[in-house]
Amino acid sequence: MQAKAREVYVPPVLQDLRAGTAELHIALEKRLPFFSDTLDTQAFVRLVQAYYGFYLPLENALQQSDAIPTDFDLAPRLKTPTLRADLLALGVSAAALQSLPHCQQLPIIDSSAACLGVLYVLEGATLGGQILRREISSRLGLEANNGAAFLDIYGAATGRRWRDFIEYLGNQPMSADERAAVVTAAQTTFSCFERWLESREVLA
Repeated sequence: MQAKAREVYVPPVLQDLRAGTAELHIALEKRLPFFSDTLDTQAFVRLVQAYYGFYLPLENALQQSDAIPTDFDLAPRLKTPTLRADLLALGVSAAALQSLPHCQQLPIIDSSAACLGVLYVLEGATLGGQILRREISSRLGLEANNGAAFLDIYGAATGRRWRDFIEYLGNQPMSADERAAVVTAAQTTFSCFERWLESREVLA
């Protein structure tokens, strides 16, 4: 007799997030130029500058929002310091970093639900880094020590860090309205990021 496959419980908020962001995620992924034939080191630098111009104001907004749950440690998950180090390693001067444009159209972070929706997108973005890291290494010769640390920001801990976040998110008691706020914030984060990258002319 065939053993019945064990059903894995997926918390409602994760079901909602997956359903609500799948199309946006796929659409953005298709336009990211990591596998484009035209991606050279110069184009990669422009791409990392665009990422920096989005992550810096968004992570600042998260930290200043008073919406981070008190039992969630955001500090070790901030990406801006690594992006900054990558740009310096790629030859961008500190002065040039200061004058890079920042995204002004950011998701509204007015609740812990909205905060978690934003973080769902930022944390999820780390998962594809392993594949991107190998591509950028073979094509441009860039590694963690010379400009591509962001692509492998959590290293061997990537899977565990994602599972920890998902477990944390799934364990939060949420009403239907709060779940909807999580999804809206995640959707807005995807949309804002794509519009920003488009405005910086770095998308395929």
